[in-house]
Amino acid sequence: MPSLFQGVRPVRRASALRDAGAGVALAAMNIPQALGYTRIAGMPVVTGLYTLLLPLLAFAAAGSSRYLVVAADSATAAILAGGLAGLAPVASAKYVALAGNVALLTAGFLLLGRLFKLGFIADFLSQTVLVGFLTGVGFQVGIAVLGETAGLEIHSRQSVMQLIEVCRNLASIHLPTLLVSASVLATVLGLRRLAPRAPGALVAVIGATTASYIWKFSAHGIATVGPVTGGLPHLGLQLVQWKDIPLLIPVAASCAVMIVTQSAATARVYAVRHQQKLDENQDLVGLAAANAAAAISGAFVVNGSPTQTAMVEGAGGRSQIAHIATACVVACVLFFLTAPLQYLPQCVLGVLVLLVAIHLVDIRGLHSMRRESPGEFAVAVTTAAMVVVAGVEAGILLAMVMSLLRIVHHSYHPHTGVMIAEANKAWKIVPPAPGVVTVPGLVLYHFGAALFYANSGRFADEIRALAGSSRASVRWIIVDAEAITNLDYSASRVVAALKNDLAALDVALGFARLPWETKADFDRHHLTGMIDASLLFNRLHDALEAFEKLKETHQL
Repeated sequence: MPSLFQGVRPVRRASALRDAGAGVALAAMNIPQALGYTRIAGMPVVTGLYTLLLPLLAFAAAGSSRYLVVAADSATAAILAGGLAGLAPVASAKYVALAGNVALLTAGFLLLGRLFKLGFIADFLSQTVLVGFLTGVGFQVGIAVLGETAGLEIHSRQSVMQLIEVCRNLASIHLPTLLVSASVLATVLGLRRLAPRAPGALVAVIGATTASYIWKFSAHGIATVGPVTGGLPHLGLQLVQWKDIPLLIPVAASCAVMIVTQSAATARVYAVRHQQKLDENQDLVGLAAANAAAAISGAFVVNGSPTQTAMVEGAGGRSQIAHIATACVVACVLFFLTAPLQYLPQCVLGVLVLLVAIHLVDIRGLHSMRRESPGEFAVAVTTAAMVVVAGVEAGILLAMVMSLLRIVHHSYHPHTGVMIAEANKAWKIVPPAPGVVTVPGLVLYHFGAALFYANSGRFADEIRALAGSSRASVRWIIVDAEAITNLDYSASRVVAALKNDLAALDVALGFARLPWETKADFDRHHLTGMIDASLLFNRLHDALEAFEKLKETHQL
């Protein structure tokens, strides 16, 4: 089928070898990170490896992006953990079954998105709220592993209470566990600074596992992962009770929204950077296939990951061949290297999660936002706080609502003003107020949005205020309609009433730079016949010149 393996074809020997090498490098960097994500999701450690196996192959077969890495991700893992909290003990058989069903439901939502061509939904979550959401997730998952890195047993599932528990139990910190955590953190950060291309996390995991085996960490009270099932995953979906399905639907819907948004944004960045043709709706099929593969292979929800995509690009990968190579390496690990994982200290995974959490908190972006747009900074901080206080599901819902409200706000409160010509013939827009005119007797009024039922009242009120209540102070009001890309029925009635009110004051209403699609709206709503044809102008300067000419001939 022509739609299969778009991210792989065409295959050339030289590029395939390069991509395979990048896949091996990605596996070295990504395996420890995937193991860490299981701590966020509440899943058994081996399921992190499962997310790098069949889901990668499924997206490579069905997706269109050559770069997007689809595997475990912190945002969707946090959504999953928040949604399943209280439904089953973490990492239990029932919990794993619930997680698999969430992945399958998520695949269904993504297929519905493809059916209705909803790839554009990614455009409706603004960068502002995404920064806030991911920052909140960073704080949430970081707080969740603080106890694990310090050897403290934390019972609360709510971030604020978890932080309070950590603070209350500082005197009970297990020093050997804290020492191991500090050593791993120093190793990863040190290698990141001295050898940025080295797989610091993998080095730390191997070193900590080796040390745990030699010095028997578990005998000193340092918790380890314990036995890990080797071999390929058993295929099949574990069924859950029907009564559980309604509880899983909102979790899956939240995951689907995050997947659509994050994956589309990530794939788009790399497609533009490398001049690659991208089919966002085909990627929805690939993401659905990846999540279905996760469901039947005992894994959990997978997502397009910005950090992992950056990893494979940095390693030289230029197609999904790199991801297929990663899956092959993971299969080898599952066959031959799961036995040593039982000695891996749990606090090491906590440190890896903490590093991911730190990466998610976009301090630079928030600082830039606060400096350039305090209002958007407040939105981002509010979203982050909601994630921390109320959870990721509430956070993503708020993110969607706030993104849409920003669109509505911009349309409801567009930029308006009176246009005044400067010496270089450029236009300056000043706030509309009674008495403000372009030239004596003429007002060129700018309205910066489509005209519809919600903002038409403001449009009419501002023009009436500019016209004033006395005759002969303003003779013409010409609306700069360049930004009025459409006009609905309700707004057309408001314009008709406004035209009649202004006529009673001997004020003429006209329009300049009217878009062709808005002219069609004027015709359909019978406004064209109401507006004097001589008051419809192609350019603002045409309106100004026509008004001055009429003044010179004393016709005004």
